[in-house]
Amino acid sequence: MAKDVEVAERGSFSNKDYHDPPPAPLIDAEELTKWSFYRALIAEFIATLLFLYVTVLTVIGYSIQTDVKAGGDACGGVGILGIAWAFGGMIFVLVYCIAGISGGHINPAVTFGLFLARKVSLIRAIMYMVAQCLGAIAGVGLVKAFQSAYFDRYGGGANFLHDGYSTGVGLGAEIVGTFVLVYTAFSATDPKRSARDSHVPVLAPLPIGFAVFMVHLATIPVTGTGINPARSLGSAVIYNKDKPWDDHWFFWVGPFIGAAIAAFYHQFILRAGAVKALGSFRSNPTV
Repeated sequence: MAKDVEVAERGSFSNKDYHDPPPAPLIDAEELTKWSFYRALIAEFIATLLFLYVTVLTVIGYSIQTDVKAGGDACGGVGILGIAWAFGGMIFVLVYCIAGISGGHINPAVTFGLFLARKVSLIRAIMYMVAQCLGAIAGVGLVKAFQSAYFDRYGGGANFLHDGYSTGVGLGAEIVGTFVLVYTAFSATDPKRSARDSHVPVLAPLPIGFAVFMVHLATIPVTGTGINPARSLGSAVIYNKDKPWDDHWFFWVGPFIGAAIAAFYHQFILRAGAVKALGSFRSNPTV
């Protein structure tokens, strides 16, 4: 036992320059009595509403500008690059605005990954997802209200599997894309990184926004890019056509699988959670 302690002391610093927050309880009913909890729900709702409003308007605007039959220019508009910037830029702005209030999830897949990593309780995770989905529906609803003449004509910004791609390819795109996003979110908010690289100013929303931007560049041609179940749900509900609903399942399954893989990889591989747990088990004299 003494030898184990000696090895542990030589293999690590006695005083860490960072502190991991304690794991969130699975069920924390006390949260329901706090105003800060409801304030966070409101922040998630409004942020997701604004996210869908701006980004879906951008998608529809691009379709209008490039519709040759309606007098548009096939090479006009913001293009895929501009659409990707709209999604990534809005995530950067909104995460920056509400990170100190709710954590700035704006995405059920991000919330799911953080729940698996014990960063949020089950109650908070479920309520965040509900707020995000309602916000997404409201945001796309506003787009339809303001652009009723174009909303249905140009697809309502809905996600679906594009022609020429198999279901497996679409699902894989959603899994990998969400992995990139959630892995970036874990890394950008890691307290160990903040302490180790304290001489390098890291604005956490910036790499998260860039991750969203890069994933959109890669996967817009495949699925229109989901990586956010609330975003896909909002468009599907308001547009309400068969194709988005037929493909809707993998805009939930893919992101949740990708988020789970990212949470496991960051927490148990990079942060050595599995090794620490095993070491604690071995050094426990009561076992």
